[in-house]
Amino acid sequence: MAQFRFKALEEVLNRRPDEVVREENLVSDYFGMLVFDQSKMKKYLSREAYKAVTDAVERGTTVDRKMADQVAQGMKAWAIENGATHYTHWFHPLTDGTAEKHDAFIVHGADGGVIESFSGTLLAQQEPDASSFPSGGIRQTFEARGYTAWDPTSPAFISETTLTIPTIFISYTGEALDYKTPLLRAINAIDKAATDVCQYFDKNVTRVQANLGWEQEYFLIDEALFMARPDLVLTGRTLMGHSSSKDQQLDDHYFSSIPTRVNKFMQDVENEAYKLGIPVKTRHNEVAPNQFELAPIYEEANLANDHNQLCMDIMQKIARRHKFRILFHEKPFAGINGSGKHNNWSLSTDTGVNLYSPGKNPKSNLQFLTYVINTLKAVYDNQDLLRASILTASNQHRLGANEAPPSIISVFLGSEVSAMLDLMEEAVVDRKMTPDEKTALKLNIGRIPEIILDNTDRNRTSPFAFTGNRFEFRAVGSMANNASALIVLNTAMADQLKKFKANVDALIDKGIKKDEAIFQVLKTLIIATKSIRFNGDGYSDDWVKEAEKRGLTNINNVPDSLAAYLRPENKTLFERNGIFNEAEIDGRVEVEYEKFIMKVQIESRVLADIAINHIVPTAVQYQTMLLENVKNLKEVFPAEEFNSLAGGRLELIKEVGGHISAIKTLRKEMIAARAKANKVEDVIERSKEYDKEVRPFLDEIRGHIDRLELIVDNEKWPLPKYRELLFVR
Repeated sequence: MAQFRFKALEEVLNRRPDEVVREENLVSDYFGMLVFDQSKMKKYLSREAYKAVTDAVERGTTVDRKMADQVAQGMKAWAIENGATHYTHWFHPLTDGTAEKHDAFIVHGADGGVIESFSGTLLAQQEPDASSFPSGGIRQTFEARGYTAWDPTSPAFISETTLTIPTIFISYTGEALDYKTPLLRAINAIDKAATDVCQYFDKNVTRVQANLGWEQEYFLIDEALFMARPDLVLTGRTLMGHSSSKDQQLDDHYFSSIPTRVNKFMQDVENEAYKLGIPVKTRHNEVAPNQFELAPIYEEANLANDHNQLCMDIMQKIARRHKFRILFHEKPFAGINGSGKHNNWSLSTDTGVNLYSPGKNPKSNLQFLTYVINTLKAVYDNQDLLRASILTASNQHRLGANEAPPSIISVFLGSEVSAMLDLMEEAVVDRKMTPDEKTALKLNIGRIPEIILDNTDRNRTSPFAFTGNRFEFRAVGSMANNASALIVLNTAMADQLKKFKANVDALIDKGIKKDEAIFQVLKTLIIATKSIRFNGDGYSDDWVKEAEKRGLTNINNVPDSLAAYLRPENKTLFERNGIFNEAEIDGRVEVEYEKFIMKVQIESRVLADIAINHIVPTAVQYQTMLLENVKNLKEVFPAEEFNSLAGGRLELIKEVGGHISAIKTLRKEMIAARAKANKVEDVIERSKEYDKEVRPFLDEIRGHIDRLELIVDNEKWPLPKYRELLFVR
């Protein structure tokens, strides 16, 4: 095994950067060339078919089968002209990946041959044999029927030689079995609720769009080193490995010059992304060695999420092309930064206004404050749901450690916006406001653009931070499907805006003028949400104590966190907003519990295998070498001199033996704990058993292996070390 490690290192040292050829000099010349976007639709569709699709996108209308046939014919003609031979419905099952089944554009022809064909029926809906996808009991394995249905809001694209059609995935009885279906429902809910509130400020607003700008962090490891680490291959993270003497202490990797091989990889990714209409804009080194980030310009939330899932797939494929392997795991290396996927979330109107950007007058700034304050209330009321949407077996390792926000959900607004809310709370009186009081308040509101421009900074320790014209949900993990967080966030905000409007309308019905009614309701929300506002250091122990005093929850394990979905009030939240029915909630929560159990189980099995088949034999071999050395010393030197020379070696032999015994004992205990947990029938209780009784063994066994790594001869150690994984390129 040690030979495998050194051969891998030799391979890495002989690597040369691959040349990357750009499609065109200007990105604008080939951006979206493999996307069936509006320009392609205008060329390949009739005017009626084009209008049917754009109406579906902009107004949510249905594309009838006659129009679907026309769209399918145009889509097929374009795809075949661009080299496509197959088509697929592409969807997001609850596996945290994407799924696709490719079918050729052929049917039997009249003369016994075949012809290329693609109908509106095949475009609009298909029935994949998808019984093995998780459903949480919504569908039995023997009931294979599940349906994929076209999502016209996310344009089709060509991946290699396949026309790829974004779709939803539902059961025979209509329940959502994916991430996209509830995301679209949540986007519709926020559209309606936010548009209704916008009517207070601008009657011309007829639609509000949720936007997302994701920031994808990742590690790149050379393929040879990756393949020499069974834990990385099978779990995506290192289950053992002593920290490198130098890692990120000097912050010298952050924003430094991008390594040449990595830069070529990034250029290749960007080239492919641009062809697929993904507007990637930013690339840079992250804090940890061999950690990097890719980020696009923001887009409509559903499309942005599709693009993130597609981009992750592209990155994995291109990494192999450049002899890398990409790690999206939130915490692949202990002791250094993990990887997140910050979700920059905002709302904008069809009149071109970002609802989280201050305006140019008191009216538009009151609108800005209305949305900021209602966001505070949505986060405050749904802090446990927001945490449940992002806390997974892998992200659990990251939250609260090294550049990751804590499990306590709080909101950073910045000192100036916070001061503005404090001023509003003080200025809005319980009685009817005088004209002078209203004028003074509106004048202060009118100052928002100038105070916010330079005074709103990013708090890197906050899980949910206002950054000037958007909120950044920083707790989302790098492996995650953004939809999980976006479903909860958009649903919570939609529900809060509906409550806000009902309260304002109730005051207006009592004869209070609109502006004053808005002020009165906003004041109650400012007071109610004070405890969620925190501009300080989220990493500090003092904040943990302070958060407890404020009544904020601090749940840092997956089983307890997921329970938030099952509370009656949260089920009602999803049901009244049309996001999930009870069966859908119960089903997907069961899937999440099962995923947690299986991931811990897999890590436990992998660690047990590596420990007993790789580490222990190596340690025994080294111990035997020491024993031989001691034996030879005893034969050469007299007793007094022997004791002086061999004393240290004897202590080392005992130490190695102690770690070997501990590893073997703990391994047996871990296997027994796993067997006991597997007998627990209830999935929630089983997940708790895995969390409390199995997971701790991973760290205990690792501790002994990592100490052995410091003792055993470097020439004999079988697995690539942290210093090699992180610094050898």
